[in-house]
Amino acid sequence: MAQKGVQLDRETFSCSICLDLLKVPVTIPCGHSYCMNCIKTYWDGENQKNLNSCPQCRRTFTPRPVLLKSTMLADLVEELKKTGLQAAPTDHCYAGPEVVACDLCTGRKLKAVKSCLQCLASYCDKHLQPHYESHAFGKHKLVDPCKNLQENICSRHDEVMKMFCRTDQQCICYLCSVEEHKGHDTVSAAAERTERQRELKWSRQQIQQRVRDREKDVKVLQQEVEALNHSAEKTVQDTGKIFTELIRVIEKRSSEVKQQIRSQKETEVSRVKDLQEKVEQEITELKRKDAELEQLSLTEDHTQFLHNYPSVSQLSESTDTSSINIRPLRHFEDVTAAVSELRDQLRDILRQKWTNISSLATQVDVLLSDPEPKTRAGFLKYSRDITLDPNTAQKNVFLSEGNKKVTVMSQQQSYSSQQDRFTSWFQVLSRESLTGRCYWEVEWRGTGVYVAVTYKNISRMGNGDECAFGFNDKSWALRCSQNSYSFWYNKIKTPVSGPRSTRIGVYLDHRAGILSFYRISETMTLLHRVQTTFTQPLYAGLRLLEFGVTADFGKLS
Repeated sequence: MAQKGVQLDRETFSCSICLDLLKVPVTIPCGHSYCMNCIKTYWDGENQKNLNSCPQCRRTFTPRPVLLKSTMLADLVEELKKTGLQAAPTDHCYAGPEVVACDLCTGRKLKAVKSCLQCLASYCDKHLQPHYESHAFGKHKLVDPCKNLQENICSRHDEVMKMFCRTDQQCICYLCSVEEHKGHDTVSAAAERTERQRELKWSRQQIQQRVRDREKDVKVLQQEVEALNHSAEKTVQDTGKIFTELIRVIEKRSSEVKQQIRSQKETEVSRVKDLQEKVEQEITELKRKDAELEQLSLTEDHTQFLHNYPSVSQLSESTDTSSINIRPLRHFEDVTAAVSELRDQLRDILRQKWTNISSLATQVDVLLSDPEPKTRAGFLKYSRDITLDPNTAQKNVFLSEGNKKVTVMSQQQSYSSQQDRFTSWFQVLSRESLTGRCYWEVEWRGTGVYVAVTYKNISRMGNGDECAFGFNDKSWALRCSQNSYSFWYNKIKTPVSGPRSTRIGVYLDHRAGILSFYRISETMTLLHRVQTTFTQPLYAGLRLLEFGVTADFGKLS
């Protein structure tokens, strides 16, 4: 009896929200008591619905009641704690809002520990005992607590749904199988579960295999990351050493040139000073001789004059100064010019080689690229805005419409002289370099045009094949004329079949080494595709066949 009294005290002095002994107890107007923090939190959650209700009796209060600590309840709870009263044991925990409650408990319901699929009820430890003790419940199926047991009852016949209709893919009761599901493929729920269990097992095996495969992929990718990091760091160190060596070589040559200049300067200064000293000595001697001659000229005694004249008038041999005027004075300006020429040559080499180095650095691509687009909409995702570079245009090539349209004119344009300019062929390059995935279109009019891509270091001077798009190993070109197409690379012609079109689409996947040309009309038709390896960034190019031909990198839409 004493134990029962203690149990009642636990219920009396427990908060129905947290199911623990009251902490800072407060009593709301309906008479129910809660922990102050619990009821505040509960009401804060309800405030979204503009409600302040009692969790037990559901009475609402407007405005929210002012909460004051219940001193009497607090004192009682403290006294009970001193006598050894603690929170209810876990096997007597009460069911909260999100916990399955025992269907047989009255008043404060305890947590359910099992649900019975036969009884369609959930039980706490106490009310579950008959299922363990009585043979009448021996065939009942116990599962973990389940809230939705009513879903096992047929809403039409109020019977447990122990059948499964494969025709309609739904659970049914026995009466359903002989009425509205009559003639359907029906089996017991247990049989269908067994079948689905096999499928589930197979699905799990597939998932587990995929997990193992993906774990292997993760390891491969991790190894690739480590390899990339190692390769990058090693290359940074190696290239750093190489550039340091280059700098040392240049510094060494610079030091040698300075030393040679200074040594030669000292040699030449010494020679000049020696000659200068001889000339100054001769000047002194000449002045002395002039003074003697002046003194002789003042002698009044004719005999004495004639006696001294031979010795005084005789001059010493003059210093040979002809070497001073053999050629105009030359100092070290030629050395400066030679070093300047070397600098320009190194710049040209670096500019030519640097493009290749930069391209190789950006070509590192360990992951496979996405598939090539199949529709024009797919290609347009990679569209590039192409503008033409006036510094590359041959002088008969006229640019207009923001350097997007080109026309061959009979009158040459007043372009400045540029080393990048094509001097003979009616050609022009884009301003933008092309790497990665790019797509653009060219609209042309006239007798014909070469739609091309090329490396920047293609030759520009003269009318040789090394300058013409498609006639060297630095450019690829599709020749479009009024009657036919042909593809050109390194002087090799490849006939291309397809209906004529004045609009050509070009797709470039630089890393994958793919270059494709398409005929654009109502449909998009592949004309020619190249698979190769590009070692440098590419530039879009146009070569027009004769005067009056036009081509336009129009806006894509």
